[in-house]
Amino acid sequence: MNNNLGYQGYRQPQRGASDELLVRISQGTACGEYLRRYWQPVALTEEVGDLPRLIRVLGEELVLFRDKTGRYGLVHKQCPHRRASMEFGICDENGIRCCYHGWLFDIDGRILEIPGQPGEHAELVMKQTSLGAYPVKEFRGLIFAYLGPIEEMPEFPVYDTLEIEGQTLVPYRADYNCNWLQVLDAILDPIHTSFLHSRMSRVQFSEGMGEIGELLFYQRDMSFLGTNVRRVGDNVWVRVNELVLPNYTQAGAAFSADGTRHIYYGRSAFSRWVVPIDDENTTAFAWAIFGERADPEEYNTPEGPDLIEQGELMNRSYEERQRFPGDAEAVEGMGVIADQKMEHLVPSDKAIILYRKKLRKLCRELEQGAQAGQVTGLWQNPIPTYGGDTVLNIPPNGQDDAELLRDIGDRVMQIQFDAEPLQGAARDDRVIDALKALEAEYRR
Repeated sequence: MNNNLGYQGYRQPQRGASDELLVRISQGTACGEYLRRYWQPVALTEEVGDLPRLIRVLGEELVLFRDKTGRYGLVHKQCPHRRASMEFGICDENGIRCCYHGWLFDIDGRILEIPGQPGEHAELVMKQTSLGAYPVKEFRGLIFAYLGPIEEMPEFPVYDTLEIEGQTLVPYRADYNCNWLQVLDAILDPIHTSFLHSRMSRVQFSEGMGEIGELLFYQRDMSFLGTNVRRVGDNVWVRVNELVLPNYTQAGAAFSADGTRHIYYGRSAFSRWVVPIDDENTTAFAWAIFGERADPEEYNTPEGPDLIEQGELMNRSYEERQRFPGDAEAVEGMGVIADQKMEHLVPSDKAIILYRKKLRKLCRELEQGAQAGQVTGLWQNPIPTYGGDTVLNIPPNGQDDAELLRDIGDRVMQIQFDAEPLQGAARDDRVIDALKALEAEYRR
């Protein structure tokens, strides 16, 4: 023991510098511009009624609305005429009207009508002026927007876990009072589940998650995977956390998987985007997924999405949060913007290190004129993904069990990688057959 490290409160600083390149997301910042090259969820569909809704995303104040024909629009807050707020606008048959002078704007921001003005003058203004607007897409209970240059707008990605038959997708949002990066980092930290969600206060998910396991990390063209391979009795549980660039995340089941029963190629129980609201606030927009290959329908309750998101209810008393901390307490406790320069990263943080390094590189390349890469440029929809669980019955065989777990985990992942070009049932059948063969091989 090094006694020289004791009682260093006076000499050791409590706060330090943040990773400024990654934590700043307003328009014009390196990371803010990078995030704007992708479709981002901005609201739940159920949040948009017959009145405009003022929202904030990527540091911008915007107004989301639905006109009387059912089309969605997302526009700048201030009217270009006299700067009145469009949050008080009137949803019209063909767009939104400013409450102050009745100017009518289409969902793309073009002026359709300027009442009370001479025709020739109105026509001139309509040719020269518009209301700032962004493309919007409603998809399965979430509203997405593209906030980047219109000429670079990518195809909307649809991930394969959202296309599985017989499952229920429940849209939800979870608000965090801190910077987006520290919320996102958790998905690439698979070992934290064994402690925060199992060993520190109470079991928040399943008993088997308390096993620490062996960690494997993979960097793909557009994604990062953190795999925890656990021994649960005679079973080997391979659980995969996934991050698809820039901020889409998936993981396996929160409650149905505990390592005690066979699972051949279980899929994600939540699919979520970690979206910066501004530098100090973040919202996770997501679907909780229920079904045979995700979490049981019995958890499809009003509290279910909170429990799947972070292991505890989001809105609790301070005492409850101290006694039973979840992800919100862990990441918000870092401060509104964590000081990454003071971290002491260890081997289990490998995926976080890889992701941050890649994100910095991509942000700098974008500043130098490169195009942002898109998953739809690599694969046709639906996009192949990996978040999920596999549990195989492979007892210890006398060799070093940690080595055995690592070998099994890597082979399970390679099976999924090999089936990447396939889609739907063809991919499922290929992976499941190979997993059964792998299990049989180790049991011989």
